[in-house]
Amino acid sequence: MRTARGRRCGPTSSASSGTSSRESAVAELGYVGLGVMGSAIVRRLLAAGHAVTVWNRTREKAEPLLETGAQWAGSPREVAARSEIVFTMVTNTAAVQAVTEGPDGILAGLERGKIYVDMSTASPANTRELAEKVAAVGAQMLDAPVSGTSITVEQGKVSIMVGGDEDAFERAKPVLEAIGPKVFHLGPTGTAVTMKIAINLSLAVQMLAFSEGVLLAEKTGISRERAVEVMLASVIASPMVAYRGPLVLGHPDEVWFDCHMMQKDMNLALELGRELEVPLPTTAVTNEFLTAANGMGIGEKDFAVLFDVLAAMAGVETEVHA
Repeated sequence: MRTARGRRCGPTSSASSGTSSRESAVAELGYVGLGVMGSAIVRRLLAAGHAVTVWNRTREKAEPLLETGAQWAGSPREVAARSEIVFTMVTNTAAVQAVTEGPDGILAGLERGKIYVDMSTASPANTRELAEKVAAVGAQMLDAPVSGTSITVEQGKVSIMVGGDEDAFERAKPVLEAIGPKVFHLGPTGTAVTMKIAINLSLAVQMLAFSEGVLLAEKTGISRERAVEVMLASVIASPMVAYRGPLVLGHPDEVWFDCHMMQKDMNLALELGRELEVPLPTTAVTNEFLTAANGMGIGEKDFAVLFDVLAAMAGVETEVHA
């Protein structure tokens, strides 16, 4: 990394130095995958003063970032070749494989001393296998999924879980802190993505339980708006319920996390549960409601439509299902 004056500097932790990560070091970064979350993260990295080279399967999504200072690369390999630390955030395990492998993949552009950080929610087993391939070319890998939405990224409130070597973590930590201040190193490669899967299964389960409560109140004559208001002021108002609960009253124009993506994570959780012999009964039931949402043709909407699926079963009309 380089200081703001261009001088090379070693690993710097904002906590240990007493200065912010922006003050301590400016890095040459790469980012592959410019969906809603990836784009929000790149904007924070640019705002922190880092140089960011980007690539996305469709260049159109990169245009707003290029206008604010990001640089375009012709392939994931080129992104890795031009970066000290290269990030990915893509949809699933297959997408991670697509951008890392082959002659134009990230692995082909990595070299000794570089760090590859995958922020995707993918298979922990594939993550560990990929880390071995990264190590074979002399680089290091971290899995670093985030917990939050594009809104919490923009607010600087997102939390980041990290798995991988302590040395690589300490080197990448100042950059990660530019994304969000809550950065947790959990252990070896694969532990962070496992933690993310554990968190995400609870998101969907909570949403379904919240929906049950709202509908029960509504069918007794309490307005949906009033039921939501009271529940958000009660002991069950977790951070997730606080920001996603109001979606039962109306969905935003921008989809935060659609049913297909959530079901991908639920399936990862169920697969991991079988592997570790951990029963996940509420996860399995909630997953079937996501299947129903897809079957009803509303799978492209935020997974808060779990409420609409349940409402349809209860004979209650909603914005989505009238």
